[in-house]
Amino acid sequence: MTARSRSIVSRQTGPHQDLARRVARALAHPLRRPLAAHTREAFGRARDWRERRDGAPLILDAGCGVGLSTRRLAEQTPAAAVIGVDRSADRLSRDHGRLPDNALLVRADLVDFWRLALAEGWRPARHYLLYPNPYPKAAHLKMRWQGHPVLPVILALGGRLELRSNWRLYVEEFALAVTQVTGVAAEAQPYVPGEACLTPFEQKYHASGQSLWRLVVELPHAPGLVPGGALAAAGEEE
Repeated sequence: MTARSRSIVSRQTGPHQDLARRVARALAHPLRRPLAAHTREAFGRARDWRERRDGAPLILDAGCGVGLSTRRLAEQTPAAAVIGVDRSADRLSRDHGRLPDNALLVRADLVDFWRLALAEGWRPARHYLLYPNPYPKAAHLKMRWQGHPVLPVILALGGRLELRSNWRLYVEEFALAVTQVTGVAAEAQPYVPGEACLTPFEQKYHASGQSLWRLVVELPHAPGLVPGGALAAAGEEE
């Protein structure tokens, strides 16, 4: 049986006309939302786990869902410390077998986790944003990562950032935001998975015959991109 998955439908025909203004606002105004206590605690456990990894390169799997991508990344890179973060306890509790020793799944609010990671000085070697999050209604631009106030924090962490989506416009918008914030050229490119898809969404979209898109960009660690600096990102004083 051929898998079926509906393509994203949106009235937007090009990058959102308000994108540049939203990005400029994120660069000018600190994100002052209080950090969730459960994410502070979860980050503390992740920090302790990472410190026991003897300086292994860090890979962040942001919005890891059921954690299959975290497992696969850990298996592909045994010398790295791979941390998958998702807000859903239900998704993270799905039984997909034993985690590799170099992998950790964390239930946390991503926005807060990123802020704490930057304040802690984390410098991921690789940073993945794999599927969903499009929010295709034009009114929901502020909920897409490129329109969210946390965008400078995401980019300030640095490393090899890779975004994948089945919505080309989403990746194109993110590329524009990357260049506006960092000055680094970025572009959406067609993507065809290899024999093993990295996530269940990738498998579903690919099996449905949908076109997949990705952005890959090397970014410097740059806490100065965040208004007020790295500590301000976590709601603390410099």
